[in-house]
Amino acid sequence: MTDRWGVVAKRAENLMPGVPYVRGWAQARRSAGTLAEQLTALGLEADFPGLTADVNVSGDGLVRLGSIRPEAALMLAELIVLALTAETATHVDTAAERTTAARRSSSAA
Repeated sequence: MTDRWGVVAKRAENLMPGVPYVRGWAQARRSAGTLAEQLTALGLEADFPGLTADVNVSGDGLVRLGSIRPEAALMLAELIVLALTAETATHVDTAAERTTAARRSSSAA
């Protein structure tokens, strides 16, 4: 998906034979649709009017957010941080529950 400089390859404007563009685009479309559903549920769909699926010259799917306001980028970043924080807390709680259960099992034996 990246070029030799580590930057996303250019979008596919001229299609080449043998490159699986449809597969990459279909994957990007599903992902863009899922993101759009979540943004809509949060009431943020108007902040991402350019959200679309695309494909690059290598046939890799791309999800384009389009031009967004700085406030929309900040909201998205904050949502990602909140999700990661919640995921980490869930893992910590699960580990604590396993430790407690193991202690109970060993003391009962």
